[in-house]
Amino acid sequence: MANFNAIRYNVPYSSAGNLKLITTSTASSSATISFTSGIDSTYKEYLFIFNNIHPATNDSRFSFQADTGTNTNYNQTITSTFFYAYHDEADSQAAVSYVAGRDQAQGTSFQDITDGVGNDNDQSTSGYLHLFDPSSTTFVKHFTGLSNINGGDNISTTSYSAGYFNTTTAITRVQFKFGSGNIDAGTIQMFGVL
Repeated sequence: MANFNAIRYNVPYSSAGNLKLITTSTASSSATISFTSGIDSTYKEYLFIFNNIHPATNDSRFSFQADTGTNTNYNQTITSTFFYAYHDEADSQAAVSYVAGRDQAQGTSFQDITDGVGNDNDQSTSGYLHLFDPSSTTFVKHFTGLSNINGGDNISTTSYSAGYFNTTTAITRVQFKFGSGNIDAGTIQMFGVL
């Protein structure tokens, strides 16, 4: 029988074990949410679950970057891919699309993990970022992300992002932010995967 946590968070069963909560960060008009400790060789995988992340600025995309050691530039080299599927409340718009403008080819920008999130009182994004073996000094660091939003035009959009940090230096820090404006509210939990 599949592991409950693997099903609950849609993590591939082949790689998911029990989840160990390391820390929870709660946003309150925060420019960023940073995880600067706890990412080490204790776990081979880390899972960041974000719940009801609400932007201060309408139609802003939620994104992340990482860094090494005690560095705080958050500009590691990324190669990635991004696509989404969407459907609106009026049942008049629906599509699946690859979005070339949200991928990176050896870029150092923050990586989008959502489409534009609406800032109405009932709009937010929830999902996860899965980071694999960040302490490896042999291999690049792979990641996958899944999110769902209620966008500015009352459209449900599920976004998929994946890629790798092209470094063999250990990743020790992860930061989340919106492309513009603050994170008005929401929580992000960091788990180690046993």
